[in-house]
Amino acid sequence: MMDRCVGDFLTARGYTPVRTSTLEEALTAVTHNQFLFSVVDLDGTDGLEFLQHLKAEGAAAGSIIVLARGSRIAETLGSLSVAADHVVRKPFTAQDLENALDNALGLWSRRPADDACARLQQELALWRSPKMREVRDIIEHAAGVNVTVLITGETGTGKDLVARAVHEASARHGGPFVKVNCAALPRELLESELFGHERGAFTGAHQLKLGKFESADRGSIFLDEVGDLHPALQGKLMHVLQDGQFSRVGGRSTIKVDVRVLAATNQDLEEGVAAGQFREDLFYRLNVIQVRVPPLRERSEEIPLLAEYFMQRYSTLFGRDRVTLPAETVQRLLRYRFPGNVRELENVIKRIIVLGDLDLRRSALPATTSSEAQYRIRGPARTAAVSLKDISRKAARVAEREAILQALEQTRWNRIQAAKLLGISYRALLYKIKEAELNRQSASNPRPGPDP
Repeated sequence: MMDRCVGDFLTARGYTPVRTSTLEEALTAVTHNQFLFSVVDLDGTDGLEFLQHLKAEGAAAGSIIVLARGSRIAETLGSLSVAADHVVRKPFTAQDLENALDNALGLWSRRPADDACARLQQELALWRSPKMREVRDIIEHAAGVNVTVLITGETGTGKDLVARAVHEASARHGGPFVKVNCAALPRELLESELFGHERGAFTGAHQLKLGKFESADRGSIFLDEVGDLHPALQGKLMHVLQDGQFSRVGGRSTIKVDVRVLAATNQDLEEGVAAGQFREDLFYRLNVIQVRVPPLRERSEEIPLLAEYFMQRYSTLFGRDRVTLPAETVQRLLRYRFPGNVRELENVIKRIIVLGDLDLRRSALPATTSSEAQYRIRGPARTAAVSLKDISRKAARVAEREAILQALEQTRWNRIQAAKLLGISYRALLYKIKEAELNRQSASNPRPGPDP
């Protein structure tokens, strides 16, 4: 709810104001957009009702600047138990607005860390394995420079935690951290989510919508599952990475933002490039610094620490008495491979707390552990330790490895000729050779296949 002259003032200083003239429009704007601050004109009853809404929602719209007439506005706000970060009394000057803006943004940037930031610090303290200390070192170096970071690793390893850690350790920590799951929405909706849309851009676009890139201005945007990004959006993202500019859906004007891009994927993007599914130039733009988050089975010494942390956290959250896991239960957790990584361990602890199942009798772990064969069928019920799809995938990899070896031997390890023989690109062959750890010695000492 903003006077036109205030909107022009903000536009001239590089902000993108959203003007509303009714309470309904203002409430809709706050619901569908993210703001650094809201400017509320109290001339009329709608302004006070809007402030009460902001208070009820925890002032989700950032800092609040109130425009008002008279000298008793502080008492009016106090009687309603509604606070404003700054009050500008009418009539006001451009300098009054400038001071209010500086004050509101200053308060916004100094807001105390939320629960997510507190949990971040607690979980980072659990990174005590050599591999996770290496991840921490990369984060510290990456945070000091304004470049893109690509975070790779299996599902559930904590890639979002790494992205948040990079942001919080950087000079942008006072700005917004905006997360977008690129696999959660179809292309049309994702484009609007990332870049926003103009009113009337398509059916149902009844008002202007700011995109996540605009919301992340002067901060960081975290593109999770970036490997699932549609090819058309890959091109638009490439344009943003090149010059920081884009247009909203249905818009003609160019918007410029200052955003650091952090991306994560559980896919092999190099393989996607070789298969023509991911743009090569975008891959190199994203992969300036790469952070590989190791799976939990490669840092199993952290399992007892993580288990105790989750026990404390969810005991409090679920209103249960805090208890300590028995030593035998901890040993069983250490023997388990955790294909779902830290996220799976977290869910196991949740079940233990909810069911009061400290000895894992009612919430037993799946059969496969680090000491058991991966493909063996066990017990009278013949329950498979892994799915048939996983077995097929493993068998295909073994067959592919043998075919590549045969082609390399047939061409006397001429990789260009071997690639032509296999019907794949030279780059794809190099990647597959590296993935399978093939060399001339491995040709004479082939790996054994899976157990029957």
